[in-house]
Amino acid sequence: MITRRELLEIGAATAAFAAGAGIDLRRAAAQQAITQSDLLKFPSVGNVTLLHFADLHAQLRPVYLREPSVNLGVGEAKGLVPHLTGELLLGRYGIAPGSREAYALSSDDYIALAKTYGRIGGLDRLATAVKAVRAERGNDRVLLLDGGDSLQGSLGANRTRGQDVANCLKLLDPDAMTGHWEFTYGEKRLKELVKAMDVPFLAANVRDTEWQEPVFDAYQIFEKAGVAVAVIGQAFPYTPVANPRWMMPHWTFGIREESIRAAVAKARREGASLVVLLSHDGFDVDRKLASRVLDIDVILTAHTHDALPEPVKIGRTLLIASGSYGKFLSRLDLDVRAGGVRKFEYRLIPLLADVIAPDPEMSARIEKERAPFKADLERVAGQTESLLYRRGTFEGTFDDVICDAIRQERDAEIALSPGFRWGATVPPDSPITVEDIHNATAITYPQVYRTKMNGERLKAILEDVADNLFNPDPYYQQGGDMVRTGGLSFTIDVNKPMGQRISNLAALKTGTPIVANKNYIVTGWASVNEGVDGPPIWDVVEKYIKDRQTIRVEPTTNIKVIGS
Repeated sequence: MITRRELLEIGAATAAFAAGAGIDLRRAAAQQAITQSDLLKFPSVGNVTLLHFADLHAQLRPVYLREPSVNLGVGEAKGLVPHLTGELLLGRYGIAPGSREAYALSSDDYIALAKTYGRIGGLDRLATAVKAVRAERGNDRVLLLDGGDSLQGSLGANRTRGQDVANCLKLLDPDAMTGHWEFTYGEKRLKELVKAMDVPFLAANVRDTEWQEPVFDAYQIFEKAGVAVAVIGQAFPYTPVANPRWMMPHWTFGIREESIRAAVAKARREGASLVVLLSHDGFDVDRKLASRVLDIDVILTAHTHDALPEPVKIGRTLLIASGSYGKFLSRLDLDVRAGGVRKFEYRLIPLLADVIAPDPEMSARIEKERAPFKADLERVAGQTESLLYRRGTFEGTFDDVICDAIRQERDAEIALSPGFRWGATVPPDSPITVEDIHNATAITYPQVYRTKMNGERLKAILEDVADNLFNPDPYYQQGGDMVRTGGLSFTIDVNKPMGQRISNLAALKTGTPIVANKNYIVTGWASVNEGVDGPPIWDVVEKYIKDRQTIRVEPTTNIKVIGS
C-alpha cells in the first residue's frame, strides 16, 4: 500500500527533477519529504528485537550501490524472490517507482534517483540507527547480529588486515558475528581480530582437519527480557573452494546440515525459546535449509547480498535478507511466548546518508582509521562518463573496465575476472578515486597473472563457474555472479547440465571460434593458487584509468543467455 507521504515524496523529487534543479536542490527536496524519524519509525511488538546487517565489506563511509538488473534464479528458485528485479520486484512488494524504497532496492532509473537521494549507508549512520533502537527498546530486549563479510573489501582493511573495521565495529558492539572473507586474512589473523573485537564468532560448520573438532562455538544463548535466545552461527560453507585453501589449511567447512540440526536440538534442550541461525550460506541455500531443519525460528541470511523488504516464510521459519555495504539495517520484533513466536513486525531500514545523522563517536573513529591513508583514498585516477557498477548475474560495467585494463596492461588476448558481488558504484560524470578502485578489487590475493591456456581449459573454467551458479540444487551453488570475460564471447544455456551450458566460444575481436587445442594468452586475477606472480590488480586498473583519463563503457553483447 502506497501512503500519502510516499506520494508527496515522489512528487517533491519529480518536481525538482523536472524543474532542472541542481543535485543539491533535488536532494534537499527529498530530505524535506523524508526525516530520520520516518526511516526509523516502527510499530514495536513483543519482547525481543533482532537487528541484523551483513556483507559490509569494510565500507566505513556512505556509498552509492546499484542493485542488479539481472539476478537469475534456477530450479525451484526460478521466478521467486530474491531473483526478481526492476519492475517485477517493485510490483511484487507494491513499491512506487521513484520512491526511496525503489532507489534502495532496484536498479530502475538509478542515475536520476541517485541524484535525488544521494549516498546510502556508512557505519556512523548504522550506529545512529542501532543506538536509537537500543534506546527505544532497552538493551535487555535487543540483539545486534553481524552476518559476516564485514572486515574485508577496502584499501584501509587491506593495509591494516581488517583492524580498521574491527576497531569501528567494536564501538558498534554486536552481540555475535560469523564470516566468510574474514578467513582470507588467515587463521591466526582472524582469531586476533575476533579477540580484539571481543565478540562471539559463531560457526557450527567449521572444524579442524585433524580431529574434526569445532574451531569456533556453534552457538550462544542470550537472555533477552526473560527469553532464552539461541544464536547459531554458519560461516560460508565453500570458503576453501571459492577462496584460497592455503589461507586456512587447518580448517574444514561445509553446509553440515546435521551440525545445524544438532545445535538446534541442543539449544532447545538448554531452554532456548527462540532459535536464530546467523548464516552466511546465501539465500537459496538457506531457503532449502529451512525446509529441512524444521525447528529454526529465524534465519538471518547473507552472502548473496540480497535485500528484501519482507521476510520469506518457509514453514515456521522467517528468512531475513538485509542487503550489503551498510545500505540497510534489518529490524525484526518478535513476541516470543512458551508456544513459540506469536507475532512479529519487520522492516528493512534504508540508511539514507543525507537523512540519518551520523553518530559523532563513530564518525570520529572512522576518520581516525582513515587518516593514515587519506591521500591515497582521495587520489583521483580519472573520470567516468558511464555508470560503473559491479552487480549483475552476467555483467557489470566496472567489471568491463577491469577486464579491459588487465588485457591491455598485460598484453593478453582474453581476460578473466571473478564475479564478486561486492564493489561500490561510481555515478557517471564523477571522478574515479583510488578508493573506488580498491572498493572493487581489495583482496589479499590480488596478483594479475598472465599465462597460456588452451580453448578446452577456457571452456572448462566457464562450465565450472556456471555450475556453481546454475546447479538446480542450491546446496551446490556458491552464490557469486558469472565470471567476467574480456576479448571473449560465448553462449550460455542455464538449464543445461554440467559441461553442456557453454557453447559458441569466440574471440571477440575477430569473431573466430575458440579452438580446443589452441593456446591463447590469458590474463586474470584472484587466482586461488599459492605463489601467483604478477602486479596487484588495483595498480593495473589505476594505471589504465590514468592513461585514458576519461572512461566510457559501451554496452556489450559478448554473452548470449538462453533459458533465463
